[in-house]
Amino acid sequence: MSPRGLCPSGLLVRGGHTALSWGVSLVLLQHRTDLRSQEERGELLQPLAFLLLVLCSVMLYFAVSLMDPGYVLSDSEGQNLVYNNIQEDLTKQPSKPLHLRRCGYCLLQQPMRARHCQSCQHCVRRFDHHCPWIQNCVGERNHPLFILYLAVQLMALLWALQIAWSGFQGKETTQDWLRHNAILLAAFITVVISTIVMILLLGSQLYLISCNVTTWEFMSHHRISYLKYYDVDSNPFDKGVPCNLWDFFCRCHSVLWESIYFQDRKGLV
Repeated sequence: MSPRGLCPSGLLVRGGHTALSWGVSLVLLQHRTDLRSQEERGELLQPLAFLLLVLCSVMLYFAVSLMDPGYVLSDSEGQNLVYNNIQEDLTKQPSKPLHLRRCGYCLLQQPMRARHCQSCQHCVRRFDHHCPWIQNCVGERNHPLFILYLAVQLMALLWALQIAWSGFQGKETTQDWLRHNAILLAAFITVVISTIVMILLLGSQLYLISCNVTTWEFMSHHRISYLKYYDVDSNPFDKGVPCNLWDFFCRCHSVLWESIYFQDRKGLV
């Protein structure tokens, strides 16, 4: 569990997410929506499937929120040996050798693509970003699960959007319509906003993953020591979209990014 998992802000945000998810679901079940009509007819397959989808999204949220995103907890002697070999070989190249730094906050040697998170007070391997909604970093260990959470959450939101739309009842005047549909309208607007945010977030994440670029690297390319030798459109870790997606979703172990970076830099002049 993340050391920030039980802090007041974390409990507040996670409690708010849970309350919002089940609150919207309860509104959809209480109004005259297609879901409610199926429930009254005894057709429970779709209502149960929707509730299970919401439950799955909430469980994934807590899993991503509370798990270790890939904290760097100590220096590895084996890792340092590889670093030394890479550094020794890089000095033979005409380009400037790679500077292997220690974190100025936790004083641990940072693996390539790691970054110190001020909110979590840890260096995180393959740091992507710190997400305030999950109150945790998105890094090497929880990034694939974060994408799965976004996908499941988006499916639940799109289904909720259809259910909420089916529940609006026509009235003779606008005032009567608002009075009758006020709560459902609030739930519908919440779902619409959440859906737009989720589509933009999931789309941008999948694009960056397909290029093997993290959000931090994309936003701070010019300030990162191991990327400043490359053009904005160049990436030493890019192996092509199929390989990038395969490595991201199917890789079950940490990657020594220094070795991949060094192989790419051999071609630099």
